[in-house]
Amino acid sequence: MGLNKKSVDDINVKGKRVLVRCDFNVPLKNGEITDETRIVAALPTINKLLADGGKVILCSHLGKVKNGPNEGESLAPVAKRLSEKLGKEVVFAADDNVVGENAKKAVAEMKDGDVVLLQNTRYRKEETKNGEELSKELASLAEMFVNDAFGTAHRAHCSNVGVASLVDTAVVGYLMQKEIDFLGNAVENPVRPFVAILGGAKVADKLNVISNLLEKCDTLIIGGGMAYTFLKAKGYEIGNSLVDETKIDYCKEMMEKAESLGKKLLLPVDSVMVDAFPNPIDAEIPTYVYDADAMAADKEACDIGPKTIELYAEAVKTAKTVVWNGPMGVFENPILAAGTKAVAAALAETDATTIIGGGDSAAAVNQLGYGDKMSHISTGGGASLEFLEGKELPGVAAANDK
Repeated sequence: MGLNKKSVDDINVKGKRVLVRCDFNVPLKNGEITDETRIVAALPTINKLLADGGKVILCSHLGKVKNGPNEGESLAPVAKRLSEKLGKEVVFAADDNVVGENAKKAVAEMKDGDVVLLQNTRYRKEETKNGEELSKELASLAEMFVNDAFGTAHRAHCSNVGVASLVDTAVVGYLMQKEIDFLGNAVENPVRPFVAILGGAKVADKLNVISNLLEKCDTLIIGGGMAYTFLKAKGYEIGNSLVDETKIDYCKEMMEKAESLGKKLLLPVDSVMVDAFPNPIDAEIPTYVYDADAMAADKEACDIGPKTIELYAEAVKTAKTVVWNGPMGVFENPILAAGTKAVAAALAETDATTIIGGGDSAAAVNQLGYGDKMSHISTGGGASLEFLEGKELPGVAAANDK
């Protein structure tokens, strides 16, 4: 699946109102942004549109917004940080109904090179249902639409798919293009050996990816909570470790598939276990290391062990392309972060093209200071997974073809 879509380089925005769907779904703590990766990633597209004399209207969601508009999920902190990054005022249109009086007034008063940020699109319930009303209201503000939110490209919502069908010109931004070029090439046309590393707790999310990646990669490494469903499928005792009982047969099938395709499927050979899951998550707790085939029945595995770290690091050394999605353990706890740190360090040292599949892996790499050592850090966890599954992403499909 190549990217044969029009991009911001194919349009003339001078004097035009351009609605840009960004991914400003940033983590907040007490109203402060704790990781600004997604804001920084949006800047090249915004700066390009401003340099070309466009009137730039930005929109994004933040959080899940389960209980309607609330201060904790307002985009106000994003407007402030964006103003600092762009070196110019970003007018924040604080309308709980997103396209309200503030937004309409701010847009009507725009001059070329001005920036307006709309309120959290999920303040409107119909956003996630791709409801026509909100799509029409968003489209009424602009003459052109740019989708630069790879993080939501796997969802058909008003602000990325609905609005695209209601404007004449709908293109992708630089970030979307880079994501698809890197992830697309890695999966469809990788330089080999190609090693894929999958971790994280959500077993069901990753299992579809496993099947597709087994066909594409040379070695598939499994870590994180999902590894224990595989170990249980091998007949091992896993104690109180995370398991998806409904997927045990699937894991057996995947191990057989790897064997029949002649691919390496690496699973933990030892694990760091704890008496009980840490509460709070970063609490100091005693740990115990057990071999994978001799795990304690009364303990829970929360990280890969030292032998596994060595095994996985070795597999990465000879690779030419590496895709990594999902941590190796409960990396939010410093004691249980060793596996994730070791994988990040191994990727930082290799000469391979290294692609980090968003979400927790991206956070881990950035927290550990390895961000600049990776070829590409995706801004979309779920979207990059669906890409790796080989699915068409609605947010990409909605853009005009070249």
